[in-house]
Amino acid sequence: MAEVGVEYVRMGEFAWAQLEPERGAFRFDWLETVLDLIDDHGLNAVLCTPTATPPRWLVDDHPSILQEEADGTTREFGSRRHYCFNSEAYRLETRRIVDALADRFADHPSVAGWQVDNEFGCHGTLRCYCDDCADAFSDWLAERYEDPDELNEAWGTDFWSQRYDSFDAVLPPRHTAADHHPGQLLDYYRFSSDSAVSYNELQADRLRAANDEWFVTHNFMGHYEALDAYDVSESLEFASWDSYPTGFAQELDDPSSDELVAGNPDQIGFNHDLYRSAGDGPFWVMEQQPGDINWPPYSPQPAEGSVRLWAHHAVGHGADNVVYFRWRRCLEGQEQYHSGLLERDDSPGRGHDEAGAAASELSTLPTDGAVDADVALLHDYENLWATGIQPNSPDFDYFDHQRTYYEALRSHGVDVDVVHPSTDLSEYSAVVAPTLYLVDDELAERLEAYVAAGGQLCVSIRSGVKDRANKLLESRPPGPFAELVGATVEEHESRHPSQAQSVTYEGETHAYHTWNERLDASEATVIGEYDAGEPAGYPAIVRNEVGAGAVTYCGVWPSDDLARRLVADLLDRAETPRLDEPLPSTVRVSSRGDAAWVVNFGSEPVSVTAPGAADRLLGDETVGAFDCAVVDAPGTALSIDTGSR
Repeated sequence: MAEVGVEYVRMGEFAWAQLEPERGAFRFDWLETVLDLIDDHGLNAVLCTPTATPPRWLVDDHPSILQEEADGTTREFGSRRHYCFNSEAYRLETRRIVDALADRFADHPSVAGWQVDNEFGCHGTLRCYCDDCADAFSDWLAERYEDPDELNEAWGTDFWSQRYDSFDAVLPPRHTAADHHPGQLLDYYRFSSDSAVSYNELQADRLRAANDEWFVTHNFMGHYEALDAYDVSESLEFASWDSYPTGFAQELDDPSSDELVAGNPDQIGFNHDLYRSAGDGPFWVMEQQPGDINWPPYSPQPAEGSVRLWAHHAVGHGADNVVYFRWRRCLEGQEQYHSGLLERDDSPGRGHDEAGAAASELSTLPTDGAVDADVALLHDYENLWATGIQPNSPDFDYFDHQRTYYEALRSHGVDVDVVHPSTDLSEYSAVVAPTLYLVDDELAERLEAYVAAGGQLCVSIRSGVKDRANKLLESRPPGPFAELVGATVEEHESRHPSQAQSVTYEGETHAYHTWNERLDASEATVIGEYDAGEPAGYPAIVRNEVGAGAVTYCGVWPSDDLARRLVADLLDRAETPRLDEPLPSTVRVSSRGDAAWVVNFGSEPVSVTAPGAADRLLGDETVGAFDCAVVDAPGTALSIDTGSR
């Protein structure tokens, strides 16, 4: 490990049965032996609490810790993540094992910090429906609402005769004949996320009590919907996440050959920027794919150069460390087909030499600078949950809609912070706000103040639709944003793919898909109209000047080319530097400190021209297939030529 350039060794996340083979019989000597060896070689350790895999004897002692599905099926022992966040018995056991580990290794010189648990909610396990959750949900509701009458009013429970006369009467949304109440579902999703947040805090507090110099983090997952990473990160020194580009690419509608062997840079980049923003600073990639992996439908080998490329891509987005999972391919258990930097016979795996090359290169590059983004993209898990509860179209996906605008921004070479709507936006020259679905007057006032002070804002479809309880507002969308936008939604529809879907924007015709809103532009200037189908002639996109700034409202889910046009105009009005021409989807630029990383996720080389005085810190003018370069210049000052676009 030391020879290949590894600096941090992460371990112990599934080791409870080895650490405590029977109750009270702790066996920590083997772990201390490894920690001593790590220290001898000048490396650091990241220990993990082993709570993701409670052992058999513990389940036998406390069978109530097991989760239950919505239909009452118990999630039995034999896999992982089978515990309930709201089990008081399991919380007691958690305190016991965490305290024992923390006390034993509080003074060990190689332990730099801890990862709490492992991938909260993986395998759909964030939401449990057991009796412990029922009791905890009732208590959670009692803290949120003054009395049951307030809950009934907030949710709107007269429909389908769903009124409650006590908080105890409100059960988890277990299996029913038809859809659950959207207000109940949204609150249960909030409660479930809060349960994980509380469980994370429990562990983080106990670790810090043992050694306040340790960092504490958790490894989130890419595009994971059920857990609010902003809330969890409040009790972490920084956020981490697990990056598996070739697996994620198979979740795309029609992945290209390049994406299948290298991933999609924006799919990965969105998560880099989300977890950097959630953790309010540099983040870690705690699990980086080292080769072929076991869990997606197909398991292609990454393209030559991809493992090195992914490390540089992460660092360019603000990562302070990239940790590979795993070191050696495992010979047993469920993940035998998950590769390691070493193969089963200790020979180098696909990513071994590339990881070493990345480590060597990054040690010479200026990686202590920060990502200073001029643009924010607003992202809110509650909007994600609420639109998922009532999507109104099989094609509407909150993350996909967000990525449409994120890709457009990244195509222009600008850096992006993916932030919660409560974030102070005053330092951003431009803000993109896709689907501000759940709203209140406070958010509307904050956005209006941002625009009036000179900010440039873009708001998209399905904004200002519901209140915080997931109930339709009495006013037409965009509700409290109507005065800011200068328009209201006269009608909306989710259109079948076979229906004509196109708009004109500044004299050019562009496609849209999934959703449209026919706007009544009372005050705003119409800058886009429908030109096909029944909506033809109606306003589709408007712009409204407010104080020193302006807001654009886009009433369609735009095609990629339309999104790029809208974003380019937004950036130009904000006087935010951008590239002269949009980048192809396989090439991206990110700036960290004074340096820019150019990454090529494609199989064709690109040419990078830098300002005359700029130093090339890594690579040269030609960036080959699945390669990267680093230049001592702002990313938006570069010129990138693909030969064809």
